[in-house]
Amino acid sequence: MKKIVSSVLAASMVLSLAACGSTATTSESGAASSEATSTASSSAATGESAGSGSYTGTPIKIGGIGPVTGAAAVYGNAVKNAEELAVKEINAANGSDVFEWQFEDDENDAEKSVNAYNTLKDWGMQVLAGPVTTTPSVAVAAETVNDNMFMLTPSASSLSVILNDTNDESTARGNVFQVCFTDPNQGVASADYIADNGLPTKIGVIYDSSDAYSSGIFEKFKAEAETKGLEIVAAEAFTADNKADLSTQLAKCQEAGAELVFLPIYYQEASQILIAADKIGYDPEFFGCDGMDGILSIEGFDTSLAEGLMLLTPFAADAQDEKTQAFVSAYEAAYGETPNQFAADAYDVIYSIYQAVLAGGVNGDMDASEICDALKTQFTSMTFDGLTGTGMTWDASGAISKNPKAVVIKDGAYAAM
Repeated sequence: MKKIVSSVLAASMVLSLAACGSTATTSESGAASSEATSTASSSAATGESAGSGSYTGTPIKIGGIGPVTGAAAVYGNAVKNAEELAVKEINAANGSDVFEWQFEDDENDAEKSVNAYNTLKDWGMQVLAGPVTTTPSVAVAAETVNDNMFMLTPSASSLSVILNDTNDESTARGNVFQVCFTDPNQGVASADYIADNGLPTKIGVIYDSSDAYSSGIFEKFKAEAETKGLEIVAAEAFTADNKADLSTQLAKCQEAGAELVFLPIYYQEASQILIAADKIGYDPEFFGCDGMDGILSIEGFDTSLAEGLMLLTPFAADAQDEKTQAFVSAYEAAYGETPNQFAADAYDVIYSIYQAVLAGGVNGDMDASEICDALKTQFTSMTFDGLTGTGMTWDASGAISKNPKAVVIKDGAYAAM
């Protein structure tokens, strides 16, 4: 059986398969049950993260964008569900609507994501909670800069989302923030974890050279691996147009004697590799990043191939703290499934915005640009305690600082280490 180690550090990608384009206010029960909203008193809605006080005034319109259909729907659906749940909790706890919320499907496509952004602008969006994946987020981020629209993505982890020049932090867009770890952090931390925990040092890498997320992680991993004494014996690339069969890349890792294969790719491609490795009897350790999350949800996939998968992640659904238990209980009651890290990141997106709204005196009578300026001030000065970390802070570039947690796939489920 394969031993797979996955370092999931970017809280990264989410939403739900509920109908896109719906709104969530206290006047609409939607998917969140009364049990879900009643947990607000024991979750972050109590003000543990948001601070004391209540909101009065015109509701603020929050828009969400992500893939609720298509290959990346597992990410988008988790985000959409969690955003909806958080909005319902906040509105219920406040006694009147703080937020109106609408979500649009982008199918993990940049052009469709920009179209979704324009649809939300026509609706009157004042704050953007999304998009979910990197390439659409880069495209939409450029639009938000022109509009001075505050954008907080739960899971798009590339520096290209928050910086105009990924080699120069002084080129930060200024209005775009992340709740997940950046790709460089994932690449560096993955190499550090392998070196510091006595994992094999002869490493093969399979990555998507056409994807900013995958290639960004690989470049930082490669640089850190050199400093840590790790030997990359094979580095095999594929592209979005050439990923139907990755057995050749896997075979080259085997021929090079790789004892560990690093996979900074999404779970769909990773599942192909695990199946191919099983067929040829190649049994290295596999080590992935946050894009690996979702591999247990692939229809027809033999989840025993993922047994032993370890993830450095900002969220573990079976953690025993009160805040996590309340969230998991509410999410399961509302949507009939256990939330993943992407759902937790999205939940923190809404609650961190709520905290900033209260602290900054933001209200729905302000235009989007005024709200953006106020939220930027709050996010670069506040500390936020959420599901995916305590003491979270943001720097002027929009990057977050928080610590990961460790989980392992055991008996087909994630378990806290």
